[in-house]
Amino acid sequence: MKINHFIKLAALFLAALSITSCTQKKFRVSGTITDAKDSLLYFENMGLNGPVTVDSVKLSADGSFSFSAKAPGNPEFYRLRIDRQLINVAIDSTENVEVKASYPTMSYKYDIQGSDDCAKIKELTLKQMNLQTQLNAIAGNPNVPYDQEGALMQDALDKYKTAVKTNYIFKAPMKAYSYFALFQTVVIGGRPINIFDAHSSKADVQVYAAVATSWDTYYPKSERGENLHNIAIAGMRDLRIVQAQQAQTLPASKVSTSGLIDIALPDREGNVRKLTSLKGKVVLLDFHVFASKNSTQRIMWLRDLYNKYHAQGLEIYQVSLDSDEHFWKEQVAALPWICVRDANGSAVAASEYNVQQVPTFFLIDKSNTLQKRDAQIKDINAEIKSIVFEIGRASCRERV
Repeated sequence: MKINHFIKLAALFLAALSITSCTQKKFRVSGTITDAKDSLLYFENMGLNGPVTVDSVKLSADGSFSFSAKAPGNPEFYRLRIDRQLINVAIDSTENVEVKASYPTMSYKYDIQGSDDCAKIKELTLKQMNLQTQLNAIAGNPNVPYDQEGALMQDALDKYKTAVKTNYIFKAPMKAYSYFALFQTVVIGGRPINIFDAHSSKADVQVYAAVATSWDTYYPKSERGENLHNIAIAGMRDLRIVQAQQAQTLPASKVSTSGLIDIALPDREGNVRKLTSLKGKVVLLDFHVFASKNSTQRIMWLRDLYNKYHAQGLEIYQVSLDSDEHFWKEQVAALPWICVRDANGSAVAASEYNVQQVPTFFLIDKSNTLQKRDAQIKDINAEIKSIVFEIGRASCRERV
């Protein structure tokens, strides 16, 4: 009797489990990726702490695949990946998303059906790729003077952000694709940067806050909504710190009498070189990565400036952000100007000068007053001459 009773209970448990499994809401992502026979296709959840593999499959000759998982309560992000080729997918509830692509062009040539969010994410992805192409073209164009490169890149970034804010984010801040747009990146000077950076732009903080507020309404207490709020709050805090620095509320050890944020870093020989010790000279403060693609051209450009104006009082104080110390020492061995390296992983010196891309430079006058940064300079030779010979110059530190 006891055995029969146990068998009945077990049967009831299995039946209940089966019913629960059948009624559990799921989403499905399926389709075909051709020309990828025997390739391993990963389906990954793009969590706040990075990608986590949900499932994977070895593709057959026809490239068909199908992944399914429990439907999320709030919009969630996934991706299909073969090696470095990616297709981003947003899932909201029980969607059935169908993808058709071919390897190895699947990242930018694919068809996606079943989700408006996924279609918009595809549009944003293609726009981001086009932006990266523009930035690469500016960096690789030998006819673009280095003193104009930063301004041209910033202009391209600003136009991109305006278009995305107007046509996507502010139109529907509650959508998954608006969240996705906030975290797009580009590579400049060998370093990935956020297109929307809440830590350096008040306007970008407002964009994060707009999406966070909308997500609070549509997806209350969601993990991603809380993450947006945290980013916006941290961004406002960082901007207040920058404002405080500009108001000269930095510790006295960091600020010279003129308000210049000092830099004290070791040179190739290990001697600490202070930026403010160059008072009386016109200083070109340069942030550089020697491992970057166009480093040689930039060094030639700097050498030309140095040869022209050093005798008239120009000095170059170059801060390297290279991670490889030995490589850096080899690169600077024959350079005539002051070369130091910020070995700190967070690049403290660059952060204090709000450097968003590398290379970037600033001009400092003889009184240790910051005059302009590269984005404000149209003719570097004219600017240096005006400061060296003090022609029509007025302090403009507040403009930087």
